[in-house]
Amino acid sequence: MYAKIQITGTIEVKTGMHIGGSSVFAAIGAVDSPVIKDSRTRLPMIPGSSLKGKLRTLLAKEYNEEAGRKPDDDAPCLTRLFGSAKKEQVKRSRVLISDMFLANEEELRNQGLQGFTEIKFENTINRATAVANPRQIERVVRGTLFDLDIIYEVEEEREISEDFSVLAEGFRLLEYDYLGGNGSRGYGKVAFHDLYAETVIGELPDDVLTQCNDILQKAVKH
Repeated sequence: MYAKIQITGTIEVKTGMHIGGSSVFAAIGAVDSPVIKDSRTRLPMIPGSSLKGKLRTLLAKEYNEEAGRKPDDDAPCLTRLFGSAKKEQVKRSRVLISDMFLANEEELRNQGLQGFTEIKFENTINRATAVANPRQIERVVRGTLFDLDIIYEVEEEREISEDFSVLAEGFRLLEYDYLGGNGSRGYGKVAFHDLYAETVIGELPDDVLTQCNDILQKAVKH
């Protein structure tokens, strides 16, 4: 069987989020650590690789530690979903996560925002010398929404439910963790909204899609 299921929804930024971009050409006095932006619009974005990597990391902590596996030895349910480049165990990922772009620009502008990022001043202290090292970190403002677009490639109908359960568990874990950097300082809390799955390539029984949507909605209740 071959089919594709598209998962759509939104990611809400609950606290200032920092996913770093390049500062190679920053001028003197400029922000030390800018966020990554879409090169066409210069608006903040979330790379698909950032979300996918974070989901896999969180799920590995749960599934691998429960089974007593080594860090580089992912459980079969993870390699099946996210793929593997391990020698003699190469697998293609079933999950394709697109880059995510700003979804509520007009709403934020109507609230009086001129920009969609803020500058947070941080200080680190050298414990040996007591010298402060101030930094300027750019963050995406809370209340920002990004469009979510994930494609799941069906290979075995009997495995869809389990794969969706694992993916939904990743969403749930992320809501209690953070996306981007400096999570221990309160950055990057996010929430998922309006998750919806539909078949876009091929055909699947209606009850399969109903089950997929039930799994997604139970994982992230708001």
